[in-house]
Amino acid sequence: MFSPDKKKSKLHSTMESSTQQNIIAQGTKIVGDIASQGPFRIDGTVEGNVKTSGKVVVGKSGYIKGTLQGENADFEGKFAGKLILSGTLTLKSSAHIEGEVHISKLAVEPGATFNATCSMKGTVKALAHEPSQSQQTGATQKIENK
Repeated sequence: MFSPDKKKSKLHSTMESSTQQNIIAQGTKIVGDIASQGPFRIDGTVEGNVKTSGKVVVGKSGYIKGTLQGENADFEGKFAGKLILSGTLTLKSSAHIEGEVHISKLAVEPGATFNATCSMKGTVKALAHEPSQSQQTGATQKIENK
């Protein structure tokens, strides 16, 4: 009746479903913490902490109030709280972000609202063609002496 093969197949299907996209539909409100290994699409409201190793997409009607931790995120909707991403934050023109943001890369379309304190991880690369401070001062002095 309960053979080991059926248990393995049930466990296998549960593991496969964790990598599929989780959807919180428009009109749905979740109050509490969410943890997942898979990607998210949020068109409803989440009040609480969201932690995922996948990508998070927040649609135009989506709203997150709390902490979001993940890899990458695309926003068309609203966010208020603390946003921690190991990858890229992409803001579409309808996005509205407020709070504290810690990311590696930022892409913002014209029209997006970004009212946040932002820190970006990674190294700062010096431009090879940029003159040093002393060369800039010398060039300015030459122009003023003419």
